[in-house]
Amino acid sequence: MDEVTRQLVESAARGEVTAFEALVKKYDRKVITLALKYTRSEEDAKDIYQEVFIRVWRSLPDFGFKSEFSTWLFRVTTNVCLTHLDKRKRHFGEELSAEEESDGDPEENRRHIQIKSDDPSPLERLKSSEINNEILKAVDLLPDRQKLVFTMKYYEEFKISEIAEATGLSQGTIKRYLFDATNKLKHALKQFYQGV
Repeated sequence: MDEVTRQLVESAARGEVTAFEALVKKYDRKVITLALKYTRSEEDAKDIYQEVFIRVWRSLPDFGFKSEFSTWLFRVTTNVCLTHLDKRKRHFGEELSAEEESDGDPEENRRHIQIKSDDPSPLERLKSSEINNEILKAVDLLPDRQKLVFTMKYYEEFKISEIAEATGLSQGTIKRYLFDATNKLKHALKQFYQGV
């Protein structure tokens, strides 16, 4: 951890609001991006963002520098993401579909992830858009922890060791989740690879 971050954490832990605001400013984009990619809902991502930083503010005095601040922050974020989804499921009493979890236009919520095509023809763009939507639907159907690990690895480009630190899962468990998630996605998307 760099010295500036360490000083900000120490000051914020003593209750200095300006130091905490500087930490929020430094990490807010990563937190909101992870929450948005996990939930696919701007409203849910904002709720998670607020809950994360409320928990961080309350827990900073007990932080104790046992890990990197960023690792601890992402562990809090992943826990809040999982808890948030569990609450939604309990509230609705069933597994939410990808469409039910999205607020507003589903295409609008999925727009930030694009599949690049070498051929810019309208037909290729249509195919890419269709495949992209199917990939996102398939990812949304993964079990919560698999989805979170998959999102962190392939959308946020975390290393397996970083995911392990952030989630508290073993590297072996993470690799198994990634393997299972990849197989499920291959199965869900096999129609796009047959006869191509």
